[in-house]
Amino acid sequence: MITRTTYQNTEFQKLVKLLDAHLAILDGDEHAFFSQFNGVENLNNVVIYTIDNQVVGCGAIKQFDSKTYEIKRMFVHPNFRGQSIAQKILSELENWAKELKSSHLILETGKNNPVAIALYKKLGYSQAENYAQYKGVESSFCMKKTIK
Repeated sequence: MITRTTYQNTEFQKLVKLLDAHLAILDGDEHAFFSQFNGVENLNNVVIYTIDNQVVGCGAIKQFDSKTYEIKRMFVHPNFRGQSIAQKILSELENWAKELKSSHLILETGKNNPVAIALYKKLGYSQAENYAQYKGVESSFCMKKTIK
């Protein structure tokens, strides 16, 4: 079941802690740099995915400019991967962005996260020039998608 919520949802916050621990391993020495851009405060467009009353996945969108939202905090608990949960979360986030009159989505992931890159490519995202704080960051991999 997919539910729309905000950063104040305690189950979302629990998943974000697991996500941050996972990213600390992937990011290595660069984790402190990236984590400064991954706060959840004021993420008012959060999606959680529940199976048997257990929250197992999450994602959020954050307004970037008047026509663009940024995908943030995408995560599926390792025990529940391979069930298309991330795809369902992303689809809901895209629908929500459309409702908010967005025409574009952007995201940043690490070059060291090929599973995420492959998922986003499969779902219609393409590589984009690094934006904002990620400009010039060699390990960043930015992507974009036009939504209608």
